[in-house]
Amino acid sequence: MAPLDAYASRNGRLVAGRGLHALPAEQLSTVSAHLEEYIMAGPLLQTCGLSQQEVREGLRFWVELGDVLISNLGFPGRDKLNEIQRMRIYHYYLPVYFWCRKQLERHRRDDPTGRPLVIGMSAPQGCGKTTLVEELQALFAYTEDRAAVFSVDDCYLTFQEQQALAVNSNGNRLLELRGNAGSHDLQLGSDTLLALQETTSADKQVTLPRYDKSKHQGRGDRADPAVWPTLKGPISVVLFEGWMLGFAPVSQEAAAQVDPDLVAVNEYLAGYREQWDRFVDSWLVVKVDDPQNVYQWRLQAEAMMKASGKAGMSEAQVADFVDRYMPAYKAYLPGLYTKGPTTAQPGKLLVVAVDRNRGLVPQQPPPIM
Repeated sequence: MAPLDAYASRNGRLVAGRGLHALPAEQLSTVSAHLEEYIMAGPLLQTCGLSQQEVREGLRFWVELGDVLISNLGFPGRDKLNEIQRMRIYHYYLPVYFWCRKQLERHRRDDPTGRPLVIGMSAPQGCGKTTLVEELQALFAYTEDRAAVFSVDDCYLTFQEQQALAVNSNGNRLLELRGNAGSHDLQLGSDTLLALQETTSADKQVTLPRYDKSKHQGRGDRADPAVWPTLKGPISVVLFEGWMLGFAPVSQEAAAQVDPDLVAVNEYLAGYREQWDRFVDSWLVVKVDDPQNVYQWRLQAEAMMKASGKAGMSEAQVADFVDRYMPAYKAYLPGLYTKGPTTAQPGKLLVVAVDRNRGLVPQQPPPIM
């Protein structure tokens, strides 16, 4: 295999594919027996459609890709991992990656046009979505498939447009600031997704929009297009992620019962299926046992920002920020978890349940379709 050209990930880290035949056979044999047993005990394996035979025959790949993750995440060597780190790699990230790989192989069989597979990832804020997406992107790059990451957060309205939305919404607190349905530029998102689908060869490229959340004292604004990154083709996979991706509207009566301000948000949400969700080929849903965990996760994120010398929100500001998302979680997560995202199809949906520590729950939910 020829090495893949280094690519710039969302956080600027450079990763290069190195081929999948570097691990010596004698090194593999020293870890294979115990690792196979450990992998097979993982709660996601059956959900991801992975058999013991597949694991055994592909154990070299598990070891080598696991080492890629260990390096990327700054973990100690393979034999020095603690249980949390070990579970994260061999029970969580790698099974999800191999599920995505199966989806890509199926997509390539079913769609001869060469357009990339679009994986929609729906996960609440703070549950580990960003890290998971970055590592999936890195693993695809390592195996010589270029993956583009596109976030709904980069499709927010401009600062002026958001101000106009707030004024025209007559004091609706859920539309006062960015976040909920209605605060996104749907056309920008659909144009970008279409452009990504068409980036199928080396002579094509796509520019990805970016949003700067630090502008206007944290109110945010769209970044200058001059700094938007450009990704060259061919693109094999699009990882399209967002906290509310795949949410289905409820009745206006149900929305009003959750929060009167949610009625307008619910109306806006009706347009997201046709504008965005229709592009998604396969869905990955990270299910949380309690949406209230988002408060704690956000506090942890702010503490890390402050520790790094950056400005962060106070506890009161965090509470106000997260409060604006809770009505949507209350109204839409039950449907997402029982029926799946709006455009989900049988065999093309993976639901991964995590606990408040962002680790897998021992008993994963059964398939919902």
